[in-house]
Amino acid sequence: MKVTVGRSGVHGEIFAPPSKSYTHRAITVAALSKESIIHRPLISADTQSTIKACEMLGAYIEKDGDKLLISGIDGEPQTPDNVIDVGNSGTTLRFMTAVSALGQGTTVLTGDNSIRSRPNGPLLNVLNDLGVQSISTRGNGCAPIVVTGGLKGAIAKIDGSISSQFISALLLACPLTKNSTTLSIKGELKSKPYIDVTLDILEKAGAEIYLEENHSLKFIIPGSQKYRLKEYTVPGDFSSASYLLAAAAMTDTKIKVNNLYPSMQGDIAIIDILKEMGANIYWNKEEGTVEVNGGKLHGITMDAGATPDLVPTVAVLGAVAEGETVITNAEHVRYKETDRLHAMALELNKMGISTSEEKDKLTIKGGELKGAEVHGWHDHRIVMSLTLAGMIAGNTTIDTAEAIFISYPNFFDSMRSIGADVILSEQ
Repeated sequence: MKVTVGRSGVHGEIFAPPSKSYTHRAITVAALSKESIIHRPLISADTQSTIKACEMLGAYIEKDGDKLLISGIDGEPQTPDNVIDVGNSGTTLRFMTAVSALGQGTTVLTGDNSIRSRPNGPLLNVLNDLGVQSISTRGNGCAPIVVTGGLKGAIAKIDGSISSQFISALLLACPLTKNSTTLSIKGELKSKPYIDVTLDILEKAGAEIYLEENHSLKFIIPGSQKYRLKEYTVPGDFSSASYLLAAAAMTDTKIKVNNLYPSMQGDIAIIDILKEMGANIYWNKEEGTVEVNGGKLHGITMDAGATPDLVPTVAVLGAVAEGETVITNAEHVRYKETDRLHAMALELNKMGISTSEEKDKLTIKGGELKGAEVHGWHDHRIVMSLTLAGMIAGNTTIDTAEAIFISYPNFFDSMRSIGADVILSEQ
């Protein structure tokens, strides 16, 4: 699909969609429990991949209104009858690679073209250290992946600089092994808030994991645990809400976003980022509401180490801000659905904005956005961010608009409901 965006602002009140990160983890932990109810989950292409994968490993999952009823596998995955195809969901691939290792049979996992180019070597290496036979069929660390179960607790190390999903995957699986595990983190731990989200869900399921921070970071994971996530309500998604909030700040208009309560999500940082850039923003934590009333934006320096998913949003904010916006510590952003640093640099250049990229940095010089035909890179966050740019520039067309189904299926309907001029068409 293509979306054509005209000059427009936003107004009114809207609910943030449920958190994708919490939904993935809640479904996975519930599937590894006995009986669970997940309230207000996000149902998107990515989370449907996790639902399907959990079902293939033996869970029974039924949608009942705005909740999921899950009869789980109690920590003992079955051997799937077929290959698990995760579509475009890197989270599903990493989580299910580790979860399938708890079984005794052989599981094959793959995905679309993007998934088959994303690195998984560090996770496969650790699983092999923990008694599992896990290989990349092409020998490059990418899917297709073959996992022969037998996960055992042991002492292991993993590089924390590529993806926190590797570590979250191990944290989800290792408490269910017979023996204890000590997992040491090498290098800088990127995207740590996503690990905090994982630990938050595991704690609610009754799991015990201990953190040691001396010369290096270590997770001490006792074995032979059981998960009991009986009921859980998914909070609102600050990553998705960042587009709603940024739209008001960029167009100097006003919006109120509901269902944004405090949680472990790292992308809560969008509130402080918008404040630092000069937006008028107020968060009522008790009521779970965030209000933005325009503001004169100026450039900032943002460290993307903990919040890689905010990079496209901040890049577009930088395009309309006075001065330069510099996004640093961002090499790991190149290993998402696409190379997001390069994608945002290229597309903003097409719209008349001067950008420069380095290995771990993107610099955006604020200017006048001009309408253009731009590429969405089959990446939900690129498409949604460029939609905001189109609201300033007008006369902008973005291809691969269907990518929004990954995390925010109702994005264009939501934007239209608060005043954005967006028109969808078939490519």
